[in-house]
Amino acid sequence: MKLPFNIDLKDKVVVVTGAGGVICSHLAKAIAACGAKVALLDLNQAAAQARADEIVAEGGIAKGFEANVLVKESLEACHAAVLAEYGKCDILINGAGGNNPRATTDNEYAELDDASKEIKTFFDLDQKGVEFVFNLNFIGTLLPTQVFAGDMIGREGCSILNISSMNAYTPLTKIPAYSGAKAAVSNFTQWLAVHFSHIGIRVNAIAPGFFSTIQNEKLLWNPDGTPTARTGKILAATPMGRFGVVDDLVGATLFLCSHEAASFVTGVCIPIDGGFSSYAGV
Repeated sequence: MKLPFNIDLKDKVVVVTGAGGVICSHLAKAIAACGAKVALLDLNQAAAQARADEIVAEGGIAKGFEANVLVKESLEACHAAVLAEYGKCDILINGAGGNNPRATTDNEYAELDDASKEIKTFFDLDQKGVEFVFNLNFIGTLLPTQVFAGDMIGREGCSILNISSMNAYTPLTKIPAYSGAKAAVSNFTQWLAVHFSHIGIRVNAIAPGFFSTIQNEKLLWNPDGTPTARTGKILAATPMGRFGVVDDLVGATLFLCSHEAASFVTGVCIPIDGGFSSYAGV
């Protein structure tokens, strides 16, 4: 793949969670192109391995591993497998996350006549759905960090990259659990950066803006492929006037993973949003 710039990650072991998905598999490819040995973790091991096979076909070093980021025992078993295959983890990318319809309202605003409508309101949100979304994003960042960051203690050039969201800055309508969880991820990134500062581990995050992916396509596109009203609002509030593409995330990822480029950078969350966070709407 074509990289915006090269960093030297030769012999580094990089663990990427959620690597069966579009965004994190692309980041894994970029990391592998810099010489790293990449462990692609996903609940769907077949998906992770398929992405790893693509990396190997391009001359990289990669393997897919099954891991449930919500089950510590699963992560510990995966950790043992990664250790046996590649050695200690140098860089962890916490990419597992997502939303779920059970934690999403149908209406943007609560109205006085909502009871007469056949819609799912805030009061109808499923508790287990909310818990799943919050846990997937926050606990799914905390547990892999507990399991893999121990490898990094006292070793030069080790770091953690979390995937936050623009929801962490300003919560979007309809998705309270996802917004709250990503705010927690950003806060946790800062907390970890301070907590790990004396043992040589940098911790940072990127906050993607609006990317059209499988996870959010139903919110952004109608069944016939036309844009939803929500898409119109998003693009109107994004100064660059477009959705992000996965290549837009690569540069910031490589920068934050590079010890040479970012050795004094920790506790930051970089928005990659086409100007969304800067625009007041007027």
